[in-house]
Amino acid sequence: MVSDPSFAERPLPFARDEVADVAPLPKGRVPSYMADHRRRLRERFLSGGADAMPDYELLELLLFRAIPRQDVKPLARRLIDAFGDLNRVLAAPPPRLSEIDGVGPSVLTEIKVVEAVAHRMARAKVIAQPVLSGWEPLLDYCRTVMAHRDTEQFRVLFLDRRNVLVADEAQARGTVDHVPVYPREVVKRALELNASALILVHNHPSGDPTPSEADIVMTGQIEAAARALGITLHDHLVIGKSRETSFRTEGLL
Repeated sequence: MVSDPSFAERPLPFARDEVADVAPLPKGRVPSYMADHRRRLRERFLSGGADAMPDYELLELLLFRAIPRQDVKPLARRLIDAFGDLNRVLAAPPPRLSEIDGVGPSVLTEIKVVEAVAHRMARAKVIAQPVLSGWEPLLDYCRTVMAHRDTEQFRVLFLDRRNVLVADEAQARGTVDHVPVYPREVVKRALELNASALILVHNHPSGDPTPSEADIVMTGQIEAAARALGITLHDHLVIGKSRETSFRTEGLL
């Protein structure tokens, strides 16, 4: 049998993200019950804010734009069931999200755009600001960017002489329990940026921010290399799922 070579190029009757079990009404209209549900959710959000809504309903609001003609509540619940909460859905890597039935390019893009906006907003509160006098916004930023990652990431915050954050860079990415860090590269980058001080940050995907022996050794190596060049290491933060550990507070620096 000869297959039709143009078949794959034919437009689908529904978006790839949308399930085909409920056909959209003509001209892209949605059933009245669905339109009413979406209207009620929007009104509740505008009147009561996010605090008035559980995670899956906030996720529904996000999915409305990606899937305009289908009921998105089942998909929102599948995503929450798979990842645990809204934060973990937003932070989930694209390959893992794509494993969920109903997640296609439109949904994936919408989720990752919201994640990127959240990161930008959190970063805007700390960049070009005196970090040591505004520690909580810094922690909020680190939690937003790193707490729900499923692999380790090592970031360095570079500060000038006034302890103003001049750069925030991911130096390395690793596996679920290890990330390679090279002290010489960290100090070299500090010199390139004319930084006077550093704050190290990395996450523990396990959720437990207790520093490992390898974390302690690596921190000591970076501190020694930085001190030799007149650069101060203020702290090393280990970010867990719900809390963080400060080397300075724990007496490890």
